[in-house]
Amino acid sequence: MSDWIEEGKKAPAFSLKATDGKTIKLSDLKGQNVVLYFYPKDDTPGCTKEACAFRDRLSEITGLGAVVLGVSPDDVASHVKFTEKFKLSFPLLADVDHAVAEKYGAWREKNMYGKKSMGVQRSTFLIDANGVVVKVWKKVSVDGHDDQVIEALSALAAH
Repeated sequence: MSDWIEEGKKAPAFSLKATDGKTIKLSDLKGQNVVLYFYPKDDTPGCTKEACAFRDRLSEITGLGAVVLGVSPDDVASHVKFTEKFKLSFPLLADVDHAVAEKYGAWREKNMYGKKSMGVQRSTFLIDANGVVVKVWKKVSVDGHDDQVIEALSALAAH
């Protein structure tokens, strides 16, 4: 289990398969702000609510010069089903071996009903156009999270 990436640090590079089968590299997104959010599992209540909130506000987010990328340990086939079911309009990335989640510190020990296991801690990283992590939400509460992200993007755009 690695430590969380802190604000002000360079975002760890990644290269992951996306819903459309293409590979998305962080380095290819230089010059854009990136909302990189980690979530535990496709098509579960909290994850669906979070994805749909980002979907519903995507035009505001892209209007602020950012792209949204969702990351979970699910495979591409699972992401495709989830995307089609909820008409998600941004890429979901398959971090099947959770290597990227580990780099960001989002792969953590979880305690569910007294049973400890490793899994993704719902978290979001705002990466600026230079590839620097400018905001980290470590334990995301889904309700109102889209507002927090848009607020942070607006502040970033004002600089």
